[in-house]
Amino acid sequence: MTSKRPKQILLVTGMSGAGKSTVLRTLEDLGWETVDNLPLLLLNRLLDTAPGDADDDRPLAIGIGTQTRGFDPENIVRRIKKLREDHGHDVGTLFLECSGAELERRYSETRRRHPMAQDRPAQDGIAHERELLTPLRSWANRLIDTTDLSANELAQQIRTTFSGAGLGDTVISVVSFGFARGLPRDADLVFDMRFLRNPHWDPELRPGTGKDPRVAAYIAADPAYPAAMTQIESLLLLLLPRYQAEGKAYVTIAFGCTGGRHRSVHVAERMAARLRDAGFSPTVTHRDTKTAPQDSLEGAPVTTAGGGV
Repeated sequence: MTSKRPKQILLVTGMSGAGKSTVLRTLEDLGWETVDNLPLLLLNRLLDTAPGDADDDRPLAIGIGTQTRGFDPENIVRRIKKLREDHGHDVGTLFLECSGAELERRYSETRRRHPMAQDRPAQDGIAHERELLTPLRSWANRLIDTTDLSANELAQQIRTTFSGAGLGDTVISVVSFGFARGLPRDADLVFDMRFLRNPHWDPELRPGTGKDPRVAAYIAADPAYPAAMTQIESLLLLLLPRYQAEGKAYVTIAFGCTGGRHRSVHVAERMAARLRDAGFSPTVTHRDTKTAPQDSLEGAPVTTAGGGV
């Protein structure tokens, strides 16, 4: 009899409207077998038989939501534990989070009713669903907040994360942001880059972003830049292997400046490149580059010790 080999299984769940369909389509494009919203009875049978086909090594992604017939989050958690304990399979849970305001906007734009609020305001269904999903969110070993992500950006993040890595690998995300628009909700490590000279106050550089060569050169010319980059890189190379050893499923490293368009973007790109050179595979997201530059957010120009602003 052919021995059953461990199988890679990913449960994809989260808030309705947060991007589950986009995730499953992207995984299918990557060669995964995908199933969405099976009744819980059939889901149990699928999980029982998933590891049985030794000729099919494709990883399996299963979409689960509150619309699933017989939805019972506590039972689903028990099933995950059983698969891990009885078969040793590589089972992960991806939870898609999204802010209530953004979910309301998405449902309003598409003119769809929230599945848990057919005859009530969408916010009522969102609040009820969030409460119902609490056990799965607490259990999930991966979380992606899609509040600030377009469908294309979410798909790119999924491609980068799941194209080769096992579910037990730590997912590293590098994010740039502007402090004027708030901290990223899921940041584990935050670095404030506002001590660097600010390209916003150069009229020729202001319209660009930290990806532009002239903007990058301007930032890198700050006397504090080389030492700061070296110190941050050393800290990350110290911490990331230890996070991996502790089994941390995802680490989000956030770089902030005032508006989130110049210094944070440049440093995020450069630090992600350094991490790739060190053998890591970070994704990079720039949260605030689509917003227009505003003098009122930047405050008054500050002259640095190096003479720049």
